[in-house]
Amino acid sequence: MSIPSIRIQPYCLELPVWITDYLAQQPETYPTPDARMDLVITLAQLNIQYGTGGPFGAGVFRLDTQELVAPGVNLVLSSKSSMAHAEIVAMLMAQQIVGSHNLGAIGFPTHELVTSCEPCSMCLGGISWSGVRHIVCGARGSDAEAVGFDEGPKPANWIVELEQRGIAVTMDIRRTSASSVLQQYVQNGGEVYNGRKG
Repeated sequence: MSIPSIRIQPYCLELPVWITDYLAQQPETYPTPDARMDLVITLAQLNIQYGTGGPFGAGVFRLDTQELVAPGVNLVLSSKSSMAHAEIVAMLMAQQIVGSHNLGAIGFPTHELVTSCEPCSMCLGGISWSGVRHIVCGARGSDAEAVGFDEGPKPANWIVELEQRGIAVTMDIRRTSASSVLQQYVQNGGEVYNGRKG
């Protein structure tokens, strides 16, 4: 049996242009978990408003300076890739910006991932190897599933598993606001992509 060779064109994942304009008007630092969560929830809302993806936002921050390293929004529909979740986009961008696949490398500051919804099973795996040392979540996975999204199989004790890897987890920061973005998306006719349902 011969396997044909497949040539894959270079793939470039780009943030929507509106993000640069929006961030140019924002503060340079985000001193509290609530301030950081407010930013990523707003990114999720704007992602819906501009029609560039699903109702999820994320950001990687330096905890020493409280600066945003890289934003992320869900780009699944616009990129035609089921893997372009907000958390993955933010971590990919942050790693490119700092010049390392490991955001927790020796000599690096502590990095925190803030996400408008707790990670799905794919993002959970990515977080484990990203080098971030803290994650902060807004909505729960059950909030995303309640509007039709598939969060995938995750261990029931996923928080303990991350903490055993040296990654602290904070839940339910601005949960009501983050959940309302998910509901708004569905109420406005946003496409709920779910691989199990076609």
